[in-house]
Amino acid sequence: MELSTYFEPIDTAIVDFESREFHPTLGDCIAAHTEAGAFPDWKNARMALLGVKEDRGSMDNPGCAAAPDHIRHYLYRLAKPHADTAIVDLGNIAPGAEKRDTYFALIEALHQLLEAGVTVVILGGSDDLVFPIYKAYEVLGRVINICSVDSRFNLEGGDEINSSNYLQHIILQQPNYLFDYVNVGYQTYFVGQEMIGLMDELKFSTKRLGEVQSSIVGAEPLVRYSDVVAVDISAVRQSDAPANANPSPHGFYGEQLCQLARFAGMSDKTSTFGIFEMNPALDRDGQTAHMLAHAVWFFIEGFYYRQNDFPHRDKQSYKRFTVEMREHGLDLVFYKSLKSDRWWMEVPCNDEERRERYLRHTLIPCSYADYQRAMDNEIPELWWHYYNRING
Repeated sequence: MELSTYFEPIDTAIVDFESREFHPTLGDCIAAHTEAGAFPDWKNARMALLGVKEDRGSMDNPGCAAAPDHIRHYLYRLAKPHADTAIVDLGNIAPGAEKRDTYFALIEALHQLLEAGVTVVILGGSDDLVFPIYKAYEVLGRVINICSVDSRFNLEGGDEINSSNYLQHIILQQPNYLFDYVNVGYQTYFVGQEMIGLMDELKFSTKRLGEVQSSIVGAEPLVRYSDVVAVDISAVRQSDAPANANPSPHGFYGEQLCQLARFAGMSDKTSTFGIFEMNPALDRDGQTAHMLAHAVWFFIEGFYYRQNDFPHRDKQSYKRFTVEMREHGLDLVFYKSLKSDRWWMEVPCNDEERRERYLRHTLIPCSYADYQRAMDNEIPELWWHYYNRING
């Protein structure tokens, strides 16, 4: 089905404005699907922006379906971040007769965009939309990593998919195309020790809020390793993002969210970036919408600074380091990009069939600190984590 079938145009007023601060603006670089315009040429685009006006899966946060255009209002007015910026805005996926109809439309639209090599920015809508995002990759047959910037794990029970249990429903899919789920910024008093133990049993990666805030650069390898990066706005503290019915006085600062968004933008692997659960009815003077527009801006800026340096493509552009771990009876292999100075480490797979399936996942983004640990004869925790995942 034609991609345009799934989208309704955005209000022309969002596009028709006169900037008092910047020229050119980001809006000048976006080919938008408006009431007065034709559907943009997305097949030749590098990045597509789309909204999903669906909130029936949100837990106690009705109204977040209205977020896409509120974020656009501020996003379009920001300065153009890069000389080569060219983006299409496809408009909004309207809520279907039932929630599953909206899911179907998002799956089909995302499938077509990803298959064409287009990086997608999704403005939600509720956090359960991560489930149809996962299903789009399933249709493509891609084994993926999902990074959730969230104060909670989204692993509660229930037969009906919603924003608090979508991860459980993803895990139960068979065959399963989820290699790893990463939570960045969980808050222990919202999840409890039992849920933390369950995440450990599932061998998923987690980073507590305080751990990330003490060194946000430490979260960069986890974000860089992810195909999908999904932001639940409740991960940001209420003082910076009041537009949510489930706020917390603690969480990321707005500038920290922007840094995480830039990490995602710079990752060669990240092909979908989504923002969810922003409720305009609870916003204060557009504060949250404006902050999220900044986060999307930083993702776009990072995208145009991508180095195309994922080691699977060309190991000639890397410096290779082999660290002999005598006490452990193995060698650890590291790669340092000569373009960006970023680091990766190689994780062996002991089974031929699994090696073929997880080929994209055997080179793990890491930090220079991980290399230093290996030099001190300590196997990095990240290496152990992914060795256990790859080898079952």
